[in-house]
Amino acid sequence: MSITSSNRLACRLLLAGALAVLSCASLFAERNRVLGEVQFEGATRAERTSGVWIDGQYVGYLKELKGSNKILLMPGDHDIVVRQAGYKDFSARIPVAPGKKIVVPVRMEKDPRAKHPRETALVKISVRPVRAAVFVDGLFVGHVDEFNGLGQGMLLSPGKHHLRITLPGYQDFEMDVTLVANQRYQVKTDLFVAKNLQTGPPIIQH
Repeated sequence: MSITSSNRLACRLLLAGALAVLSCASLFAERNRVLGEVQFEGATRAERTSGVWIDGQYVGYLKELKGSNKILLMPGDHDIVVRQAGYKDFSARIPVAPGKKIVVPVRMEKDPRAKHPRETALVKISVRPVRAAVFVDGLFVGHVDEFNGLGQGMLLSPGKHHLRITLPGYQDFEMDVTLVANQRYQVKTDLFVAKNLQTGPPIIQH
């Protein structure tokens, strides 16, 4: 039986698709040989919910930075900062080598200078994506998923506060709120994908 022109075309398309897949796989393999992986370990909830900055850029909270969100970096020295409300910053400078994985054990220590107001207002944050970082008056306080849902929320002192919600690849959301004691306040929005975003440090989430 002769092969029709349409069948020949289909065969060529399948072959081209297979070659493209092999080419992509080769590129990914080559990239992974050049880059190094950074993995974080934390023993308690304080560490696992802390925000992680690499070379000044927020990349996510500690327990999510694995699997499809693993961190791959260009070889060289990189500055790591891990932050959590009520705790001292954890800082480290790590050497990343091509094709190697480095494990960073994180331990957060409580900050004795942290203030706990006697009167508070409850702020619930319903924002997507839920992994976005939340800042209050310029200080990191956690990620969105910690401040939404039953029994969750952020306790703030009465008065005026500036809120900023940020995530790489999205436009920041910012607003000012003025709270009174025992008030319940909700922030609800979606972050917009950033357009023409300039890339920062050589951080790749695979």
